[in-house]
Amino acid sequence: MDTMLAGRFHLDSKKFAVEEVPVPVPGPGEVLIEVKAAGVCLSDVHLLDSSLVPLFATSDTVTVGHEVSGVIHTLGPGLKRDLTAGTRVTLEAGQSCGQCADCARHRPCAQMRTRGIDYDGGWAQYTLAREDTLIPIPDSLPFDQAAIIPDAVSTPYTAVVATAGVRAAQSVGVWGVGGVGAHNVRLARLVGAAPIIAVDPLPGARERALAFGADCALDPAAPDFADRVRAATGGRGLDFAFDCAGVPAVREQAASVLGPGGSLILVGITPKPLTITEGLTFNYLSKQVRGHYGGSPESVTELVQLTAAGRLDLAPSITDHIPLADAADAVHRLENKIGDPIRLILVP
Repeated sequence: MDTMLAGRFHLDSKKFAVEEVPVPVPGPGEVLIEVKAAGVCLSDVHLLDSSLVPLFATSDTVTVGHEVSGVIHTLGPGLKRDLTAGTRVTLEAGQSCGQCADCARHRPCAQMRTRGIDYDGGWAQYTLAREDTLIPIPDSLPFDQAAIIPDAVSTPYTAVVATAGVRAAQSVGVWGVGGVGAHNVRLARLVGAAPIIAVDPLPGARERALAFGADCALDPAAPDFADRVRAATGGRGLDFAFDCAGVPAVREQAASVLGPGGSLILVGITPKPLTITEGLTFNYLSKQVRGHYGGSPESVTELVQLTAAGRLDLAPSITDHIPLADAADAVHRLENKIGDPIRLILVP
């Protein structure tokens, strides 16, 4: 076991290829993970099309993939946790720098590094992981479902329960019912939001949103769109609007149908400027805009517990399994929404 396959993105040439590279060796505080499943996310697509630029890259080439599960293969030296080879784990999508003031105070790190973007990720047969980023998973949780928890599920979960703080009977709108938005709908229902309005231009996505727990699903281009939102919310407007698409036009539309004290939660990412053209009514109604990025270590652990307890079934989220060698095809399918995927899973 000297070499392995890995999906590598060259930051200088902007080229992606599955290449044969040396198997990494765990250093102090690290373990080597044998990858069993790795999710394909829109963030990966944005990295490869250069609309997402690594902020803390340590190399000019990176192994892609931040949704990863597998088993511990080799233990590095100096571990503080009692870890055992063969343990089934999922990996947090990022890690703190471990050196800044936030880390010293055990707060969210201001320089959080993202796996598969700032440092090598899991589109590979093996990957390194810092010991504090490992979350054990039960035998009952399949690797493909465990892999998507740290981002596709954790990101909207944290947006719903922490950034927004949605309570039972509060109204929620979700724009963009793809990999993240579909889970946003499910998690809003899990915490008791009502009504839940899904918004997507694709008929298939709207049908999926209804199957995932939305009370109604609307086409954003419908001429009576705003009227239907008002009707569904008893004339009040939305308490929370989640932009899971990262599209400026979505943010404008979502902000316009917020009710008094309503909040627009920016879950989807985009390099384009944020603009809200609404005038004084935004002030009069005390509307808010809240930024959101990723999940949290606590959310991953909680979601593993929820799936193990049967509160959350992620099997419907897995659209297809694709060999690691065909990673470029998986990216093409997601980028072009071929088959309207929720999550495609790479299997080494």
